[in-house]
Amino acid sequence: MDRETVIYSDESLLNSPITLTNCDREPIHIPGSVQPYGFLLCLNPETQQVVHASENTLALIGVPAEDLVGQRLDRVLGPATIAEINELLPTLTEVTRLIGARLTSVTNEPFYKIILHCFDGLLWLEFEPVAETAVSAVDLPSLNLALGQMLGAGSVPEFCQLAVEQVRDITGFDRVLMYQFAKDASGEVVAEAKRDDLEPFMGLHYPATDIPQQARAMYLKNWLRFIPNVNYEPAKLVPVLHPQANRPPDMTYAVLRSVSPIHLEYMRNMGVAATMTISIIQEGVLWGLITCHHMEPRLVSYELRELCLFLGKTFSALLKTKQQQDEQAYRLHIRDTQVRIFELVGQHSNFVEGLYQRMPTIRDAFNCGGAAICFEGDIISLGTTPTKEQIEDLIQWLKANVKEDVFHTDSYVKHNPEGLAIRGVASGFIAISLAQEAGDYIIWFRPEQIQTVTWAGHAQKAEVLQDGQLKLSPRQSFEAWAQTVVNTSAPWLPMEIEAAQEIRLHLSDVRLKVFNELQARAASLVRLNSELTRSNDELDSFAYVASHDLKEPLRGIHNYSIFLLEDYAEKLDEEGVMRLKTLVRLSQRMESLLESLLQLSRVGRQEINIEETNVQELVDDLVDLLHPRFEQTRTEVAIMDVLPTFRCDAVRMREVFNNLLTNAMRYSNQDEKRIRIGLAAEGVRGPRGTGSRDDFHVFYVQDEGIGIDSRHHDAIFKIFKRLHPQEKYGGGTGAGLAIARKMVEKQEGEIWVESVLGQGATFYFSISKHL
Repeated sequence: MDRETVIYSDESLLNSPITLTNCDREPIHIPGSVQPYGFLLCLNPETQQVVHASENTLALIGVPAEDLVGQRLDRVLGPATIAEINELLPTLTEVTRLIGARLTSVTNEPFYKIILHCFDGLLWLEFEPVAETAVSAVDLPSLNLALGQMLGAGSVPEFCQLAVEQVRDITGFDRVLMYQFAKDASGEVVAEAKRDDLEPFMGLHYPATDIPQQARAMYLKNWLRFIPNVNYEPAKLVPVLHPQANRPPDMTYAVLRSVSPIHLEYMRNMGVAATMTISIIQEGVLWGLITCHHMEPRLVSYELRELCLFLGKTFSALLKTKQQQDEQAYRLHIRDTQVRIFELVGQHSNFVEGLYQRMPTIRDAFNCGGAAICFEGDIISLGTTPTKEQIEDLIQWLKANVKEDVFHTDSYVKHNPEGLAIRGVASGFIAISLAQEAGDYIIWFRPEQIQTVTWAGHAQKAEVLQDGQLKLSPRQSFEAWAQTVVNTSAPWLPMEIEAAQEIRLHLSDVRLKVFNELQARAASLVRLNSELTRSNDELDSFAYVASHDLKEPLRGIHNYSIFLLEDYAEKLDEEGVMRLKTLVRLSQRMESLLESLLQLSRVGRQEINIEETNVQELVDDLVDLLHPRFEQTRTEVAIMDVLPTFRCDAVRMREVFNNLLTNAMRYSNQDEKRIRIGLAAEGVRGPRGTGSRDDFHVFYVQDEGIGIDSRHHDAIFKIFKRLHPQEKYGGGTGAGLAIARKMVEKQEGEIWVESVLGQGATFYFSISKHL
């Protein structure tokens, strides 16, 4: 006897009541009874005498089962049928064969289909009554169409849907489901064809306990189970025990086999009156089931059931091919997306921008909820991801715990309990390291596989009172309820992990190329900087020498012009006097320009003198020194904050404030002028990004003067750049702000302006705290 089907059952339960506490061990292969829509005769193959008969023979053919036991087949069949059976007998196995016969030795001579097979040392004859005029021919054109559609299915979901639709067309059942098993043995409805008025079950999940292990083992042996009426009363075998064993005969391959009372109650609680199940087996493993439900009793002919079984076996045979098609399509999608991303990466000077600025982004590489690019301290999030702070925590965990270049998990919580906080968006992730020194990653996130999975009924079996005692009972309804599936995402496929490795290697190559280019550029910049430094030194020397040496002849021109005016003015006409005065003015102007050039060159040439400086006292002294001019021009100066004491070049600080204060006083049309001095607010940053309170002091000088158009905000800091004619606003050479900028830059800061024409100006400058 083949014992593979009974390894999960317990034959000691034969005479015990079957309840939900022991149904997972119920010996369903030896029920000792049949479904009463047909009757069963078991014969000794050698003697051809009946050794078992189902007790419903009296109701169906008018002959008591006891009268059939010990008899030969001529008690119910005619000679021609017996001869046909004898001809088949040498070839019979557990695979069923079908013949049709009239029971000529029985009253009214009814017509039956006889389903034959040999198993457990017995010859099995199962009799299903049919109308003599019943048509059971296979519709070959329809079958050909069905197979053609199934062969042409472009994906596994489409393949499943076509299969359930074909089975429903053949059988007329109210509902046909494709039920797929997961690795944890739970199931999901992945396709459905149903009557329009029925509640949909598509997408529902069922717990593994719905189908006990011994039932799954049975499904692997017998591909089809049929129950035309779940309210039947089982017809017992007479006698119940096998002639050579202390148990009923093994009905693994019997069509009429009676099923578990627990399963029948389960079906009734669903409102189902008839059911048929076809196994889907892939490489010896139960992949799923095609399950049919009808709300009324329904007898489907053996031929149509065999046709459905043929479709089920065809589906099983083709399933691997369809799965490979789906896998190949996804693999091609991944490959195509990778190629396009790599092209975008190659088009950007900053390769990171190629990962997210255009479609497809790095997030599109796999099926995921979101992705994060963590590079050089920046985090760029795409799609649905944890917060920036949570990603930073994840990076720290990766740095401390992961040595691999590519790490993946479908349950982060199993590795780190802190993962509970992000399980909704990142129960699972793939992380690839972009550098030898940990810290730079690309991470793809997946949420909990289904955050609230809808199950068809409670996963725990309901407890009810029966006869005053608390007993287990099957679920009383199939109303959907939500059960949270926690901490686990959809698993990462091997092809996804391989693709992540390829992305990492490609980006590593890009980074190496960029690094080599940067090294070459750095070497070039060092050389250019050296040349520029030498050139600047030479320019400073030239400016110093030129401005210093030119001042002497220029002073002579100025003095001689004065002498001419004093001694010869009376001898010159009006035009001559005017030209001499112009010469004096131009020489004075030239001397001012040379003095500014000399001062600028000195700023560049002289080393800064860093010392602890009380800037509050420095500014107070400067305001006192300029007070006469402020009083003359009706200028009010207010120091808004207590200015700090820190290390800086006091002389240069004084010059910067002096320049900004005199400009604020000079460039104003107001009768009464107001100037404010203070510390800039937190968050103010210069064009180069200086201004962090950890590293810089940032000061401001604010006026209510004529303002500066935004297009001149950079130009005003260039040497000899003036926005107004010399005679307006008290003159000036246009070198003051250029000198101030150089003084600030010597102290590792920068100077900038915020202003709108006609609305005053605010000059900011930053000084490093680390001098």
